[in-house]
Amino acid sequence: MRYLSTRGRAPALPFCDILLAGLAPDGGLYLPESYPRISREELARWRELSYADLAFAIFSKYMDDIPPADLKALVDKTYTRDTYRFARQPERAGEITPLVWLVPGKLGVLELSNGPTLAFKDMAMQLLGHLFQYVLEKRDDSINILGATSGDTGSAAEYAMRGKRRVNVFMLSPKGKMSDFQRAQMYSLQDANIYNIAVSGMFDDAQDMVKAISNDAAFKAKYKIGAVNSINWARVLAQIVYYFKGYFAATRHDEEQVTFAVPSGNFGNICAGHIARQMGLPISRLILATNENDVLDEFFRTGRYRPRSAKETFVTSSPSMDISKASNFERFIFDLTGRDANKVRDLWQQIEKKQAFDLSGTSSFKRLREFAFVSGKSLHQDRIATIRMAHERYGIVLDPHTADGLKVALEVAGDGADTNPVIVLETAQAAKFSATLEEALGHKPSRPAELEGLETRPQKVISMAADIDAIKDFIAARVPA
Repeated sequence: MRYLSTRGRAPALPFCDILLAGLAPDGGLYLPESYPRISREELARWRELSYADLAFAIFSKYMDDIPPADLKALVDKTYTRDTYRFARQPERAGEITPLVWLVPGKLGVLELSNGPTLAFKDMAMQLLGHLFQYVLEKRDDSINILGATSGDTGSAAEYAMRGKRRVNVFMLSPKGKMSDFQRAQMYSLQDANIYNIAVSGMFDDAQDMVKAISNDAAFKAKYKIGAVNSINWARVLAQIVYYFKGYFAATRHDEEQVTFAVPSGNFGNICAGHIARQMGLPISRLILATNENDVLDEFFRTGRYRPRSAKETFVTSSPSMDISKASNFERFIFDLTGRDANKVRDLWQQIEKKQAFDLSGTSSFKRLREFAFVSGKSLHQDRIATIRMAHERYGIVLDPHTADGLKVALEVAGDGADTNPVIVLETAQAAKFSATLEEALGHKPSRPAELEGLETRPQKVISMAADIDAIKDFIAARVPA
């Protein structure tokens, strides 16, 4: 399996090379040359597998430059009951991603937030930590990870990489824009290889700096810059697994179809669902849910993709989706345009000039129906009402992002009215968003005992302006060239 860039001007590379590269040298994102198709016989065999064995089966199709025995060991070390131990029902922790039915057989929530940072990002990031260490040891090399987070990617990356030999993490976060719990998870880490940088502005400003630095070929090579944001293909690949696992949990046989509802900001999570569907997983629809920052909803309704400036981006009560430039959207547009790298390159040149592009009326937009996307958005009052309703009607406590997903799912599919089961992908546990949960329910959500008092622990963070040269200087001063 080799990987090519969405912009068509980078050499095709095997998995381990793109794992360390992150962004392609032409500024594009890596995707496999083709998606492997899964037969019905194979799907039937996979239905009976544990989470780790299912992950191994899927990864084997994409990571064929890692010896099978080594890959199996990495996967088995990643997906364990001890790592994903925070299930709502502790006895189900071994399932890794338990499905909780709200309306039996019709509407459910797939738990994805049982890992160490209580967010779905752990599902991929724990694997990434083991993969990085494995490849770096094999190559006797090191890497300096530069990332940006809107709330959960940062802590998931840092918990996966903390204490790892040969790896440093430089994580940019928007100053004052995350919840107290999210900040504390990151900033309380005292490991020598973890550097937290709170930058002025919004997540998009931080993400733009990460991309700009990654596009500086000389700096990237000199300081061995890598990525853990979902621009890294391995992140998206790891997320494909739980779509298959969720499908198996919701169905009895492989002729059934399932609809997934996915809260989305940077388009990585739902991009994994798109790829699972391209592989042959019987997904009826992919329901994309945004918050007030509805750039993606606008595209799927109108064909116009209009990234917004930091001043136009709202600070909301579902902060991990406070994003107005969705990095992974480029991967989807690559597929939507028939993998036309020239077209994608032209479109993203417009984006880099701070312009919009409009595909309405084009043959590409007419193909949108083939990809089964529908969308909607949720506002603050919607998520408060949904959190309250889910608690009263279903006895479940949801975080604000998952509430956005449920609100749009009910709006699009109805409470059990869809002919297929509807599964809402959980974003995080409610404990990470105490203020919003207290507003909705009148009390703070419970949290695991080992995370009590997290916000009072000493914090290690530096505040900086959103200045590319300053960030480069900060990295250079701490990394031997």
